[in-house]
Amino acid sequence: MATHRFPPQTQDSQPGREYLMHPLPQPLNPDYKPSNKLLGKVALVTGGDSGIGRAVSLYFTLEGATVAFTYVKGQEDKDKDHTLKMINELKVGGAKDPIAIPTDLGFEENCKRVVDQVITEYGQIDILVNNAAEQYYSTTIEDIDEARLGRVFRTNIFSYFFMSRYALKHMKEGSCIINTTSLAAYAGNPGLLDYSATKGAIVAFTRSLSQQLIEKGIRVNAVAPGPVWTPLQPASMPAEKIAILGSEVPMDRAAQPYEIAPCYVFLACNVCASYITGQVVHPNEQNRTIAGGICHLPILQHLLWLFHVGVAGNLKTYPLPERIPKFIRISRWIQMWTNLGGFHWRN
Repeated sequence: MATHRFPPQTQDSQPGREYLMHPLPQPLNPDYKPSNKLLGKVALVTGGDSGIGRAVSLYFTLEGATVAFTYVKGQEDKDKDHTLKMINELKVGGAKDPIAIPTDLGFEENCKRVVDQVITEYGQIDILVNNAAEQYYSTTIEDIDEARLGRVFRTNIFSYFFMSRYALKHMKEGSCIINTTSLAAYAGNPGLLDYSATKGAIVAFTRSLSQQLIEKGIRVNAVAPGPVWTPLQPASMPAEKIAILGSEVPMDRAAQPYEIAPCYVFLACNVCASYITGQVVHPNEQNRTIAGGICHLPILQHLLWLFHVGVAGNLKTYPLPERIPKFIRISRWIQMWTNLGGFHWRN
């Protein structure tokens, strides 16, 4: 398989700017065939001016949705203008003109203002995509002070709480929330300690909120991308890391945003995903067992057998006919609780 590498590059501030990247990320797959999956829906995408957010905004547009997105004024204006232009070129009949809302989502009042503006413009919110994020590379916890920690948590998880809180006031049965988490939530990342912690929080937030809202008929799910070619990479990573981006996964390359966006379309579409809530879709091409949330059942069964023998203490005390039912009960109990934790069993 051919390798795909990006030239070393960095940007001097966050959020990153897509128009400065070389090569430019690819937000659309020309072979994608839309089928009006989101016709009549209104979608709000945070961080929708570039990267995964831009791709999601464009794919939602192709599927018939009216799209509003947020961006950071002064930093992302050029990317915002380009995204608005593409949405206007792609939008289908019946969809309203898109809007781009400048804001800092790390503060509650700003999140409320964003939701209020979308309601004023369109009168409804059917799909909320919490996607905005920032990260800073460092190899030691000593580099992470209170100011940085607060900033990363405000953008990456506080905003998810605030946006969901205010959007839910206007969401009805059949609406949905989709959160962007990361492979880092499962595998960890020693250079992105605070970022990884927020992404783990997003997984717990997704699962817990889905349980709160299930009786209202509102689904909550998440997407956990692996390495993706977005402005967040050159804006936060050293140039030498950009040069090997994606080498840690079996495909030996980073994804393009268009390879991630269809996951959001699937989760947003009630025809496709009406029975899916509290789940995480993993377009991260990772082969680590724990990273994918997979427990290999034969290995765990051996561990359970050893555990049972240890509990029994003396094999003579528990003859084989008694040990087998005990083992089966313990195995089923751990399987049940592991499944509740989001793992999947594979023989």
